Amino acid sequence: MTASEDQRFIHSACLRVRGTASEGKVAFAELFFDLVFVLTIIQLSHSLAAHYSPLGLVEAALLMLAIWWVWIYTTWATNWLDPDKSPVRLLLFVLMFLGLLLSIAIPTAFGSGGLLFALTYVAMQVGRSAFTAHAMRRDWPENSRNFTRITVWTIFSALFWIAGALVEHEARLALWLVALAIEYASPALGFAVPGLGRSSVSDWQVSGEHMAERCALFVIICLGETILVTGRTVAGMELLDGFTIFLLLIAFVSTATMWWIYFRFGHGEAAHLIEHSPTPGRIARMAFTYAHIPIVAGIILSAVAEEFALAHPLGHLDAKTASAIIGGPVVFLLGNIWFKATIRGRSPLSHIVGVAALLGLSVIVPFVEPYQLFVAAGIVLFGVALWEFFSLKSTPADALTQA
Repeated sequence: MTASEDQRFIHSACLRVRGTASEGKVAFAELFFDLVFVLTIIQLSHSLAAHYSPLGLVEAALLMLAIWWVWIYTTWATNWLDPDKSPVRLLLFVLMFLGLLLSIAIPTAFGSGGLLFALTYVAMQVGRSAFTAHAMRRDWPENSRNFTRITVWTIFSALFWIAGALVEHEARLALWLVALAIEYASPALGFAVPGLGRSSVSDWQVSGEHMAERCALFVIICLGETILVTGRTVAGMELLDGFTIFLLLIAFVSTATMWWIYFRFGHGEAAHLIEHSPTPGRIARMAFTYAHIPIVAGIILSAVAEEFALAHPLGHLDAKTASAIIGGPVVFLLGNIWFKATIRGRSPLSHIVGVAALLGLSVIVPFVEPYQLFVAAGIVLFGVALWEFFSLKSTPADALTQA
């Protein structure tokens, strides 16, 4: 960016000032905006736990993908928009209120709350993109055209969101899957619009520090839900004995281990890579927009697994509980494999072996009780963290390829 372009940003009413210490800073307004997603993640995990079935998993996955898309698109926008400027701050407050309505609609999204969910989602997606295009029109016309293209795509997908809300059952699910497919495919297609051309990854000059910190905060929100689930489940028990405290410890250590796996190695590397990449938009799109999806999904599924295991630790281990206990860490590790392979160029061996070991636990399902499988899965996850830690600590020269 030239000096004259920098000067335009300094006088802009909405854009961050590039090349300053505050460029990658996460603003307090963004943290306030995130608060509504605490409720959103709670609603998602509760709905999944209450309707845990193949259909329930598909519906929960669809809702989670929609929620993530709202949040990550807002993060991309605030990578350029300055939340400390009044118009942008007002935008975040409006989005926050709409997000509250969206969260309220989650438990009944495939029932009576479908129209509320669809209208709120569409308002957030179209409104934010249109605002960003308008805010950039004078100071950054190239990126304004990018967000104009995004607005067109969100309007196109909105037709399917609203149409789905007007029908029921399988038809709603099918139409919403089409809407989601449109939105998730649009970045790969460069948001191509006749007459407006298409975007290129070279157009997306992002702050790696800001993007990494924003996604890290969302991961913390999800990890916080596992703590809330654990505490709420144990607090509702009549008897707090040594066995329950032991399971509480296992649940806490599992959550702390997921934090360790994500934050100890990977998060900081991604920020550094984006900052020094000639095409930061390409790295950010793959590492944060897409690779974080299974990371978030795995944590939410792990929260459901903790609720199942703590509520009924003894007796017969059914397929529902077993799939959650094994599936949560597996999906989480797969997301970390994707994330770390994107930034390192090679998948971490520790994570691959961890996934294989977790899947291998399925052979003992008929012979163990829920708490035993829960403990075994926690041990595997902790083993992965230890392997990665000692590999990267002992062989720094080969750290990024051998962990």
